[in-house]
Amino acid sequence: MITPADRRAARTGYPRAPSRSRTVARRFLRSGQGRLGAALLCLVVLPALAGPLVCRWSPADLDFGAFLRPPSAAHWFGTTQTGGDVFALTMSGTRRSLAVGLLVAVLATAVAAVTGACAGYFLGWTDRVLMRVADLLLVLPAFLVLAVMSPLFGPGRWPLFVVMLTLFLWMVTGKVVRGMTRSLREREYIRAARYMGVPAGTIIFRHVLPNLASLLIVDATLNVSAAILTETSLSYFGFGVQPPEVSLGGLIADGARTALYAPWTFWFAAGTLVGTILSVNLAGDALRDAFDPGGRR
Repeated sequence: MITPADRRAARTGYPRAPSRSRTVARRFLRSGQGRLGAALLCLVVLPALAGPLVCRWSPADLDFGAFLRPPSAAHWFGTTQTGGDVFALTMSGTRRSLAVGLLVAVLATAVAAVTGACAGYFLGWTDRVLMRVADLLLVLPAFLVLAVMSPLFGPGRWPLFVVMLTLFLWMVTGKVVRGMTRSLREREYIRAARYMGVPAGTIIFRHVLPNLASLLIVDATLNVSAAILTETSLSYFGFGVQPPEVSLGGLIADGARTALYAPWTFWFAAGTLVGTILSVNLAGDALRDAFDPGGRR
């Protein structure tokens, strides 16, 4: 498909300049850290997605003839005290943790972007109100608040848990976006748009936020690991995703009781969690360096 950029390059005789997205992708793939993070993430995500297709056991199935059995051809990761298949449970918990992490990261970044941009652009009472809300949420003990509200996170209500996690993860990024927006609003093209009568919402979404895209993309990536760790910690203590839904935190809590004499009930879930967090952090750091190569030390 011939794009307008290709036609301009043909008319001028100059080669087409690579787009920013291609440049960032090239830098990311050249980074050993980025390649390692992407490979580890594939090792975690692909089995989790393909688990229901390749495993004949579901998280709800119980094998009453195999209690606390070690890994075997019938049960790849062994079984639990009740005969549950550890592989099916681990993959189900990984899918749930990834879903929570991705949703929270996207929503928290979106809230931070809109809130910070509005505060930094409008200033005045809008800035004061939004930043006081952010300051209030920063001083609240998030873990304690979520623990107190855990009875609301019953079976099938994990989206409510996602919303509550989002409320406690946007504030720092929102303050950064506010500061950068205050600088951007004095740029010539922003001032020209205001003088021409362009609506404030259009300026924010078409001119301000696109200039902050690299920050927001990297922040969303790093927020995935923060959200997964928070969800896993809460689920470990019984305050997060509630049974019969499966979470890595709940699996680790259950496996900790039998870890000494049946280590497979603990280490597969714990290893999957460590691999997930490590891969997301490696990919996020490499993505940040790809967007801002001059910021590397």
